Amino acid sequence: MRAPIHADHPACQLRDVLDRVGDKWSVLVMDLLGGGPQRYSQLHKAIEGISQRMLTLTLRSLERDGLVTRTVTPTSPPRVDYALTEVGKTLSGQVAALIQWAEEHREYIAKSRFHYDSL
Repeated sequence: MRAPIHADHPACQLRDVLDRVGDKWSVLVMDLLGGGPQRYSQLHKAIEGISQRMLTLTLRSLERDGLVTRTVTPTSPPRVDYALTEVGKTLSGQVAALIQWAEEHREYIAKSRFHYDSL
């Protein structure tokens, strides 16, 4: 029998990072910001199905983790832009590759799910 994994184990600490960068909304936001800075409204329009609240929470979490910056320009109304940090940019290519893989294999996965559910 294997020993239990405690909270201070590296695998548990890694899970915290993967939970952030691997959730569906973070992946989509990171992909969009990989193309350059965007305003909140641009992100909201580009991500079908995301609520304003979820987009706000996702952006705050990515900002807290140091992957995204938020810049407020004092205009009327204020302009808010989001961009990837230097560390966020290092993750952007990985996110883009994951999205490309998902697009290339979406039909295969759908067929596999249908087959499995039919058993």
